[in-house]
Amino acid sequence: MAVYVDTSVLVALYTREGKSTGVSRWYAACTDDLVSAMWCVAEFASALSIKQRTGQIDAAEAQTAWRQFERLCANDLQLLPMEPATFHRAAVLTLDAASGLRSGDALHLAAALDAKAKSMATLDDVLAKNAKRMKLKLVAL
Repeated sequence: MAVYVDTSVLVALYTREGKSTGVSRWYAACTDDLVSAMWCVAEFASALSIKQRTGQIDAAEAQTAWRQFERLCANDLQLLPMEPATFHRAAVLTLDAASGLRSGDALHLAAALDAKAKSMATLDDVLAKNAKRMKLKLVAL
């Protein structure tokens, strides 16, 4: 069974955040196949850049996190291609104002649905609420 992994979980896995310990425990014990959209690569890099600009991490920590992320992508995380239909599905999801979804989270949700993932790992409350609404099981982190 594939677990769709949102970028928020990947960032917490390789930088110090409030939920990093729980995410690390989950990852260490996880036996499921892990998937994410190719979009997470740019989003992960952006998160590292923001953390660096805001003084949360330094350049060396950013480089270490990036190398660890690259190893994860090479070994444990299948990156899914982003098809035009996935972008359209994400647009439709964000058009529902009641969902509260932003475009990046909608892209993750659309990719998870297109991949027929059964569950999602995310630290984002709005994405989690919408994943649940779309019948995806949430991973306890």
